[in-house]
Amino acid sequence: MNILFYDTKSYDRDSFEEKRCQYPNLKIDYLKSELTPATAKLAKGYDAVCAFVNCDVGTETVELLHQCQVRLILLRSAGFNHVDIEKARAFGIKVMRVPGYSPEAVAEHAMVLALAANRRIHKAYVRVRENDFSLGGMLGFNFYRKTAGIVGTGKIGAAMARICKGFGMEVLAYDKYQNPELDFVEYVSMDELLARSELVSLHCPLTDDTYHLINRETIRKMKDGVVLVNTSRGGLVKTEDLIEGIRARKFFAVGLDVYEEEKRNVYEDRSDEILESSVTARLLSFPNVLITSHQGFFTEEALGAISETTLKNAVAFEKGETTGNEVE
Repeated sequence: MNILFYDTKSYDRDSFEEKRCQYPNLKIDYLKSELTPATAKLAKGYDAVCAFVNCDVGTETVELLHQCQVRLILLRSAGFNHVDIEKARAFGIKVMRVPGYSPEAVAEHAMVLALAANRRIHKAYVRVRENDFSLGGMLGFNFYRKTAGIVGTGKIGAAMARICKGFGMEVLAYDKYQNPELDFVEYVSMDELLARSELVSLHCPLTDDTYHLINRETIRKMKDGVVLVNTSRGGLVKTEDLIEGIRARKFFAVGLDVYEEEKRNVYEDRSDEILESSVTARLLSFPNVLITSHQGFFTEEALGAISETTLKNAVAFEKGETTGNEVE
């Protein structure tokens, strides 16, 4: 099987090449370019393409891949909201993903964001580098004996719930499907979770139902002085309403690994450019907001698992087997 790998970073190549020696029948060519309608035509002659979360695998791209006779779209991610699944299905193109590469990696990063934003670690680091050892503006609060609200209790949300439990927090959760492994969690309605939680952490997929889940109305239902963390998808939070809430001092702290309008920024060095949108700058202007660059997954263990599962998906497809990782 010939696979064209889009949006290659050095760590992607290193991780996949380390695993690929176990699968001699797979041939991979690597491109730095993202998968978009403009680059989809490069897939002519390949059986499969491999794309990440920031690639555009929408209607036009899928149509072009079909014209190139691509039979398989390999997603080296859990999310698939950036893919036109219906169009791929209509063309007989299989889509396979990596649903559980390292839940703990993302959950640990979520807690890092919560702690760092709460204790203003980002400000403290810069301040001490300038020999300023004052503590003004650094006051945080204990998570111990506070209430954490976990929105979405799949593998990542469950891992975050366990971390919060380890911090001595009461853990509430909201999910359409309760996780039977979380016997220490109290499942409540979304409204009750927002009303009772000092920490709200988002761990749900981006769907029509969850788009702008956090908006002016739901923010109004939160406790004053809440800490909000999002390591899932930027579209879960309506940015304008979040900024409005920050300015109204509703939030004690906000930690974001994902945000709306991040698409052109993800994994790119744009330090010498003038950014088109002011959203990121506006968020970063607030002293209680901490933003990272969609790096929740970025651990050695997670990269290894992504590589292993993606390659196994390709082999299974070629053999006509299923893995449970198919997006139907």
